[in-house]
Amino acid sequence: MDYAPTAWKEAQGPCLRNFDEQGDLESVNGALALRPQIEKIVDMIWEEGFDQIFFMGIGGTYASAMQAEVYMRGRSALEVRAENAAEYLTTGNKRLTERSVVIYSSVSGSTLEMMEMVEKVKKVGARVLAFIDTPGSPLTQESRWDYLVVYPKNEQLKFYMVANYLMHKNGEFADYDRYNREMEASLARGLVGIEKAADAWAYEYAKSKADFLKERPDLPHYFIGAGSQWGAAYSYAMCYWEEQMWICTKSVSCAEFFHGTMEIITADTPVTLFMGEDEQRPLAERVARFLPKVCGNYTIIDTKELPMPGISPEFRGSISHLMMHAVNNRVDAYLELLLRHPLSIRRYYRQFEY
Repeated sequence: MDYAPTAWKEAQGPCLRNFDEQGDLESVNGALALRPQIEKIVDMIWEEGFDQIFFMGIGGTYASAMQAEVYMRGRSALEVRAENAAEYLTTGNKRLTERSVVIYSSVSGSTLEMMEMVEKVKKVGARVLAFIDTPGSPLTQESRWDYLVVYPKNEQLKFYMVANYLMHKNGEFADYDRYNREMEASLARGLVGIEKAADAWAYEYAKSKADFLKERPDLPHYFIGAGSQWGAAYSYAMCYWEEQMWICTKSVSCAEFFHGTMEIITADTPVTLFMGEDEQRPLAERVARFLPKVCGNYTIIDTKELPMPGISPEFRGSISHLMMHAVNNRVDAYLELLLRHPLSIRRYYRQFEY
C-alpha cells in the first residue's frame, strides 16, 4: 500500500517557522518529570479506593479524555469513562458517585463549563484530580480539587501518565518501568526530530490547502482517524482549523466513515486521514484502501513513517497521537503564514457573553 507522504527526512524546510527546539525539549521533559508526583497522587487514589474513573473535558480537553479512555479500554479491566463536561451539567450521570474520581485538564483554569462541572462533581462527593496550565487561575483554588498538578501544555501526556500507572497498579502493564525509561530518554528528542523531518512536507501540504481554500471555500475539509487518532482528528478539525483558522471542517471516525460520509466523498473532496499505530489501525487501513478509488484530493499521514529512535515498536501506538501533533504543529505554522491569519485571533470565543 502506497501512503503519502512517502518520505520523511531531515530537512530545514522553508524556515522552521515558529519552532523553539529548546523550549519544546524542556516542555516535554518537564512533563515527564511530573511522574513521581502523579504516581504519588494515584497511590492515594488507589489506597482510598474508587468505583470508576471519569476523564472529563470540553472541546480539546474532551478529545484528550476520549484518547485516554480508548487507550485504556482494550488494556484494562478498570472502569474508565470519557465524559463531556457540558453534557454532564445538563444530563448528569448516575454512574458518577461519591466513590468516583474525576480527572480533567484546563489550559486557562477558567473555562465556564469546567468550573461549573467541578462544582457539581464536588457536590456529589467525587474526588477531583485537576491538571491546570495556569498558576493562580480560578480552578487552582483549593476548594475545587482534591489533587492538583500545575504545569503547562502536554495534556495528553499527563492523562496517559495517569492511565499507565493505574494499569501498572492493576497488574496490567508489566513493562511499565521499561516504558518510562524509554519515554524519559527519547520522547522529547524524538518529537522535536519529527517536527524537523516533517517541516518541508508540512509547508507544501499547508500551501496546497491554502490554495484549495481560495478556489473552493465552499468545500469543508474532512479529517478521519481511529483509536487515539480519532481524538486527534476531532480536536484538530474543531480546535485548530475551525476555532483558530476559521476553516470549515468535518471530523469522522474511521469506524463510522463507511456509514454515511463515504457517500459524499468525490474526486475533489479534501480529505486527510490520520493513521496511528494502536489497535484500531486496521480501521484506518480500510479507509486508506478506499480513498484512492473515489478521491483525488486525499492525504494520508501515517505515523509509521515517522522517526522515533529509542522507542520500542510495541510502545509507539501509545504516543502516535503525540507524533501526529508534532506534524500538525508544522502545518499550523505555515497555514498561519499563508492565510495571513494569526492563530490567536477569535471572532466570538470569549469575546462576549453567550
